[in-house]
Amino acid sequence: INSGDIVLNSTKLIRERFGRILQMHANKREEIKKVFTGDIFAAIGLKNVITGDTLCDINNPIVLEKMEFPLPVISIAVEPKTKSDQEKMSIALNRLSKEDPSFKVLIDLETNQTIISGMGELHLDIIVERMKREFNVEANIGKPQVAYRETIKKKSLNIEGKYIKQTGGRGQYGHVVIDIYPLNLNLNLNNYEFINNIKGGVIPNEYILAIKKGIKEQLKSGPLAGYPVVNIGVRLHYGSYHDVDSSEIAFKIAASMAFKEGFKKSKPILLEPIMKVEVETPKNYIGDIIGDLSRRRGILKGQENNLNNIIIYAEVPLSEMFGYATNLRSLTKGRAFYYMKFIKYDLTPNNISKKIIEK
Repeated sequence: INSGDIVLNSTKLIRERFGRILQMHANKREEIKKVFTGDIFAAIGLKNVITGDTLCDINNPIVLEKMEFPLPVISIAVEPKTKSDQEKMSIALNRLSKEDPSFKVLIDLETNQTIISGMGELHLDIIVERMKREFNVEANIGKPQVAYRETIKKKSLNIEGKYIKQTGGRGQYGHVVIDIYPLNLNLNLNNYEFINNIKGGVIPNEYILAIKKGIKEQLKSGPLAGYPVVNIGVRLHYGSYHDVDSSEIAFKIAASMAFKEGFKKSKPILLEPIMKVEVETPKNYIGDIIGDLSRRRGILKGQENNLNNIIIYAEVPLSEMFGYATNLRSLTKGRAFYYMKFIKYDLTPNNISKKIIEK
């Protein structure tokens, strides 16, 4: 590839031009004219490229396998310290989210807060630091919030949702009967399925999409504590309609009512993100570290020697890992370090679920 070459972004089916080509040496860069197979380089001038896109020869198009990025497991609210920082913060967060698909930004419509989400406390700390260093944006940071999920443990059959409203003129009528059931628990996935078993036209096809929408909206904020609903199936198998009064909005509301009722009857539970934690430490601190991980509801998975150190492997709920870096430094006088990544969702203990739901 030469500087100035035009290539195909086969992911988006658009053309891009390489401007300058740079070879990086830590924080120094050297401009070069061309690169060859196996080279690692930086390019300036690409306009619509994000992480995961494939760039290739226009005459030999190819799309590499799509990269799958994990869902965020932790969120915090951020706000600019001054009004003048507001626009700069929006630009910074937009740029950073394009670079890092595991980093998400959204606006809470109820509170008008900007919420950033990522793969851990350190991940978000780095994002905030980059905003300050690269974009000159000072921000106030809220308390971290764990991305819990809601699901159910048992199925409930023949759950009825009926919405009837009579006014002076045309009324509203929607009536659905559904079964709600847990899917095979693959706790890493946002599994959901909808099965339409309506027969004989008891609900016209024109209202089925509205029913799906009514249920889909409930998945965004579960009835238990307002967290997203996962690993759940809904089977629509009966209902009724009115020739004059039935409408899409009536069936959408009826479906929402049925889902809420069925969810509450199906032993709803909270799921919490579990992190794989590896701690490398001098041998004389092993007892203190294992004891601390146990107090954080950690499950020890093993340990191994690494020269003069020991590596401890554990699985720990994310909610128990806030502030761990500071605590580990204190326990080991700064001689240990750790690595953490998300591995799965698992059941939240009842006593902790109760506190979360009560908030």
